[in-house]
Amino acid sequence: MVLSSLGRLPPVGNKLTNDLMAAQTMEQNIQPTSGSDQDGPVWGYHFVPNQPARSITSEAAIEFLTASGPGLPDEFLWLHFSLSNVGSEAWLRRYLTLPDTFYESLHSDVDATHLEQDADSLVARIHDVLFDFTFDAPVATTTLCVKPRVLVSAHARPWRSIDQLRAAVQGGQVFRSSIEILARLLRDQASVLVDIVRKSKRAVGPMEEQLLAKRISVSRSELGTLRRMLVRLQRLLAPEPAAFFRLLSRPPDWITEDELQNLQQAAEKFSTAISDTAALVERVKQLQEELAALVNEQTNRTLFVLTLVTVLALPINLVAGLFGMNVGGIPLAQHRYGFFLVVGPLLVLTALLGYWGLGRRRH
Repeated sequence: MVLSSLGRLPPVGNKLTNDLMAAQTMEQNIQPTSGSDQDGPVWGYHFVPNQPARSITSEAAIEFLTASGPGLPDEFLWLHFSLSNVGSEAWLRRYLTLPDTFYESLHSDVDATHLEQDADSLVARIHDVLFDFTFDAPVATTTLCVKPRVLVSAHARPWRSIDQLRAAVQGGQVFRSSIEILARLLRDQASVLVDIVRKSKRAVGPMEEQLLAKRISVSRSELGTLRRMLVRLQRLLAPEPAAFFRLLSRPPDWITEDELQNLQQAAEKFSTAISDTAALVERVKQLQEELAALVNEQTNRTLFVLTLVTVLALPINLVAGLFGMNVGGIPLAQHRYGFFLVVGPLLVLTALLGYWGLGRRRH
């Protein structure tokens, strides 16, 4: 997937490509949580206070969602669905009461990031980076619905941050609430973005040194591709911190102060990563301008040399044309020193023109 112009970036590209292939393979190999209900979640986890989550089947999830009793305090489910399964939405509508904004987000073609409160639910549409320094690579979008007792996530293609979060859950990490999972997801996104920015800076550094040394050995297409990739990242991911900060100003009643603080810290980390991306975009832009200035300077120097050579050759070409007409009456044709009488003034005139041209160049 990496463009040939980005040959300096194979470590990052290979890593991200391997992550994407691994995520796609895992998504293809995962079977639904219930063999009898093919329309259920791809996988699900049951969280109880101060204990690692345990994987549950689709039937167990239905039993939890339809239970009449209040259940244990602070327990909740995380259910993940694949939008490539046409029956996923029907399952959600059958067993869960989710706001209409969640279903509208599932079918939306707009790339805009948003996070909004709808009654007692939080509906979020966020993006993940599935490309490795490639401008036209796919970007994954995930829609989330966060409620006090359930978190629902759904996407059409594998999502690396979701897979990283799932690996943390399987590794025994304890999550106390669905909001804590949302905050962890935001921090994972920020970590991916920070990693991309760090690798980009590592690639930009040698280019900057070459340009400062006035060496035009930097590929303009390489800089252009890198800048387009960073601008695309910034356009897709920059709205997320603002959306989370708006939520923090007027949070739902069921979110505790500790959860708000956790979410705020994650949003601040993501905002810092976005700021670093914007700074790197500006740095690449300045390098492009410097490269363009060096190219223009070299072009002007070449044009000056060509113009000076043309001016110096003009007198000789003019006299050669006049004396080569093969007509009668050519002056000095029979003179013993006619050649020197013509060439001498031409050499003097050419020297004067060269002195004038070089003098204008120095000024």
